[in-house]
Amino acid sequence: MGQMRRRGAALEEAILSAAADELTESGYAALTMDRVAARAGTNKNAIYRRWPNRLALGVAAYKQLSTAIQPPDTGNLREDALELLRRANRHWSSPLGGILRELLSAAGGATELVAQLPEQSSDAMTAIWLTVLGRAVARGEAAPEALHPRVATVAMILLRNEFVVRGVPTAPDEVLAEIVDEVFLPLVRQRS
Repeated sequence: MGQMRRRGAALEEAILSAAADELTESGYAALTMDRVAARAGTNKNAIYRRWPNRLALGVAAYKQLSTAIQPPDTGNLREDALELLRRANRHWSSPLGGILRELLSAAGGATELVAQLPEQSSDAMTAIWLTVLGRAVARGEAAPEALHPRVATVAMILLRNEFVVRGVPTAPDEVLAEIVDEVFLPLVRQRS
């Protein structure tokens, strides 16, 4: 069977899929253009034409692996907020979260790359927290003035701070509850 020359989207898909498999099996540290090219049945030039370096390819492949999250809707702001923090906590300590941590440390200050990571995109995170908070406002659980991006995302930012500053792959549940009960809920309830 002759190898059909793939172009455009089909080739890009094959490369991303190969890179995602490499990431899943061996992590970012072992991701090489050679291995991805061999796995995708193409050459390195085809990869470099689309992604200038290993990190850009790693970020793109990671995006293939992570799925869009739907905001929880428990009917209670405290439970919704805790669920969002628990999901982030589980993700951070999961194998996929391990890849995310490798990519973040490799990116260092490359904020434009970090911003492409789904969970790290402030727009995506803000939208989810504003949705949850908006429902709480509609139920009378939070003040309408609380619907501000910085207020909505404060719990997530505090949790991310635990990960980054303390260098822990997961935070205990009581820390999540503290963030929600001591900071987030008082903040969103007493705005006026």
